[in-house]
Amino acid sequence: MNGMVLAAKKESIDDLAILKLSVESDQLTAEISDGRIVSIPIAWFPKLVHATEQQRNHFEISPSGYGIHWPDIDEDISIKAFLSV
Repeated sequence: MNGMVLAAKKESIDDLAILKLSVESDQLTAEISDGRIVSIPIAWFPKLVHATEQQRNHFEISPSGYGIHWPDIDEDISIKAFLSV
């Protein structure tokens, strides 16, 4: 390669999407479109902490994959919460 260094193209957060979400008793785990699997604590989100298990498990991933909405407790979390740690 004659000393050339190939750098991986870093995707913009606007190009990424949440593909899947797993809700556990103490954390949210998201599968991101670039292959990462990222977990964050539910403790960061008071509405989720105080929600029932049924309310936490009733969520919608936006069509673009940019965010997650919990209609029963009116909570929204964007992909930035998973990637801006």
